[in-house]
Amino acid sequence: MTRELSFGRGSARRSVRALHALTVVGLGFALGGCGHTLYAFQANSASSRLEEARELGAEKLAPYEFFYAQQHLEKAQEEAASADYSDASDLAEVAEEYAEKAIRLSREAHRGGGR
Repeated sequence: MTRELSFGRGSARRSVRALHALTVVGLGFALGGCGHTLYAFQANSASSRLEEARELGAEKLAPYEFFYAQQHLEKAQEEAASADYSDASDLAEVAEEYAEKAIRLSREAHRGGGR
């Protein structure tokens, strides 16, 4: 009977370890999915802001900010293609920030404020 109890405990330990392993793997998939979602949201937002900047003439009125945003968005897309969503998300965030600066500077230039 002792052998059966010992075997039972070992089996229970293996089951608990298997459950922990499955939990870790499941958590990894879940977090990976969140990273993609966050990146997609930020990249879409940055892309919209960059298009708005383009419509305002930012390529000529705020060239540094416009092209800096554009290059960061392109690099974000490259990182996302490699499934490096953390870096992609950070780059998309910088792209949006500089697109917003390009929009602001372009609007000021249209009003006569210039740089």
